Amino acid sequence: MHPEPDITPGAEEPRAFEELYRSYAPTVYGYIRARVHSDAEAEDLAARTFANAFASLPRYRARGGGFGSWLMTIAHNLLVNWYRDRGRRPPAASLEDAIALPSGAPGPESHLERNERIQAIRSAIEQLNVDQQRLIALKYVDGLTNAQIGHMMGRSEGAVKALHHRTLRRLLGLLAGQVDA
Repeated sequence: MHPEPDITPGAEEPRAFEELYRSYAPTVYGYIRARVHSDAEAEDLAARTFANAFASLPRYRARGGGFGSWLMTIAHNLLVNWYRDRGRRPPAASLEDAIALPSGAPGPESHLERNERIQAIRSAIEQLNVDQQRLIALKYVDGLTNAQIGHMMGRSEGAVKALHHRTLRRLLGLLAGQVDA
């Protein structure tokens, strides 16, 4: 995803942090934008993510997922608090962007078939539990690794792999109509 930056005691200086910002801002903004309703909200939350990271940088300790995972955890926690403070839940359609139809679909028949398949996938995803839905979003929408997901979800990489396996098995069962929901 990103080359891991060299976090040294002097990294809290604005110039060094500017380099980190340039490297991670598109990823943080994209993660947040997929989960809020407007560009302005996403920009505000992304800015707050980096402000919190800058303030906490002296306490940063490189662990399993590295700086990028730590930064994404800050973004995630801000989103959770943002939704809680507003009494809102994240939009159920956060995966819609990842499954959007291309504008050059061959014809009406294939377009209809594809829409039906997409709707079936969305319906199946909605039947997954919250952790499974989050795993799908982090892995397939945000493109994070199992180690990064584990850091964000407070699980080991092996536990994420097991959850991923169970999630895909359940999703395939739901799509085949073989699992009692």
